[in-house]
Amino acid sequence: MPILSAEGVHSYYDTAQILEGTSIHVDEGEVLVLLGRNGMGKTTLVRTIAGIAPPDQRAGKVTFMGEDITNLQSYEIARLGIGYCPQGRHVFGSLTVDENLVVTARDSRSADGHWDLDRVYTMFPRLGERRASYARSLSGGEQQMLAIGRALMTNPSLMLMDEPSEGLAPIVLGVIRDTLAELKGVLSILLVEQNLGLALALGDRINIMADHGSIVWEGTPAELQNSPDVQHKFLGV
Repeated sequence: MPILSAEGVHSYYDTAQILEGTSIHVDEGEVLVLLGRNGMGKTTLVRTIAGIAPPDQRAGKVTFMGEDITNLQSYEIARLGIGYCPQGRHVFGSLTVDENLVVTARDSRSADGHWDLDRVYTMFPRLGERRASYARSLSGGEQQMLAIGRALMTNPSLMLMDEPSEGLAPIVLGVIRDTLAELKGVLSILLVEQNLGLALALGDRINIMADHGSIVWEGTPAELQNSPDVQHKFLGV
């Protein structure tokens, strides 16, 4: 059974339909990478799963660990074990690094794999050095580390990560890539990305999204790497 399943999901912004019957699933322990050009609905799908952009009530269903979460509030979904790392980071600028992490802390459902301040600072030593600094004073890379750490502090079973590599310098991108590689196999991850190299390196399976959230291709990283026609048609590579 998949840990996450979205079936026939519809979602709107005002009167504009963004997702039109989108269906995906994430298996236990896998990294599913969602690729696609800008404006296809990738972020909308992640926000819908997280309960931030609720799906249209007339159609569609989202289940997590076999439980229907379609109409739950975002805080209820987080409590069930879904962590969310949004595009653009959106850290709490007026809070310190410590406070950003503590405010989302949640006890783990399992005895192993518990995330706390010490474990986050071990993963991101730079954050430990800046734990008393206000988040608004951090660099973009440091804020991305904080956004990931904040999501981990909810002790999720599944992480939704929306373009964690966006706008990062190459050296920081390397840190984020290594972090995601470390999390692979520890958590189930739905990773939205534009960075094809990162997707090929980290994904167990890849979905490509086109207009209105339609999934137009699915396969392994190796299959996508060996399909330049698919890359050119749907990703503009």
